[in-house]
Amino acid sequence: MTGLCFVAVNVLVKTLHGRVPAAEAAFLRYLLGLPFLLPMIRPILNAQLSGRDVGLFALRGLVHTLGVVAWFYAMTKIPIADVTSMSYLGPIYVTIGAALFLGEKLAARRVLAVMAALVGALIILRPGFRELNTGHFAMLGNAVLFAVGYLIAKSMSDKFNPAVVVGMLSITVTIGLAPLAAMVWVTPSLADVLVLAGVACFATAGHYTMTLAFSAAPITVTQPVTFLQLVWAVLIGWLLFDEGVDLGVILGGLVIISSISFITWREAVLKRRQMTPSVNQTKV
Repeated sequence: MTGLCFVAVNVLVKTLHGRVPAAEAAFLRYLLGLPFLLPMIRPILNAQLSGRDVGLFALRGLVHTLGVVAWFYAMTKIPIADVTSMSYLGPIYVTIGAALFLGEKLAARRVLAVMAALVGALIILRPGFRELNTGHFAMLGNAVLFAVGYLIAKSMSDKFNPAVVVGMLSITVTIGLAPLAAMVWVTPSLADVLVLAGVACFATAGHYTMTLAFSAAPITVTQPVTFLQLVWAVLIGWLLFDEGVDLGVILGGLVIISSISFITWREAVLKRRQMTPSVNQTKV
């Protein structure tokens, strides 16, 4: 359900065909999604945020704002399959960032997996062998920006409950997008507003079902299933938007997916080892 919800988001944004500027489309998506935040207002008010906390939430909102605009822009420039495949680079950047800034150890196997994922990105882009446009570079930036936002969220989630983290993200991103949308504003049609309302609904539903999935099964089970989005993206791009099936994009996406799956599996194995007591401990 999570994968289908996020694919529905892609399809709806693609149907706009650039009629609404990227910054404005992103702003309307978050603005129309604000009613979903009503249950989160009380937890946010009760969280007693310090100045440092507000600053970190604002920083996350800033990088996420830029990342969302880059994603909306890329959707108007390149095929859905390209957007979906390149979005999988996010976890790879998170792995690198966690090692550089959070002090997490980067074992040799994870280094090799990261290198394989970067090779997958080169297979998708194939510089010098296919035409690249600003949409591809926007998605490279999007993955980096979302990774930075995820690392900040990871540190904040240890201190605050999910309602506060999610609610503050939506509020700060809506505020951050407002001036960007004002600079390129065009009056949207009612149909376009309804499309963006649908984007807000499916995006919210996707995050909710993803949370349910994470609570119901280990991430080693749920993570590979989300990669079905690449399958849906290729099929929908081909059937609905007459986008050709690029085997290089599919192959590169599969290489990145395999790398992420390996990293996820290794982390789960190491976590199990840490949680499993020794023979002597079970006898105490």
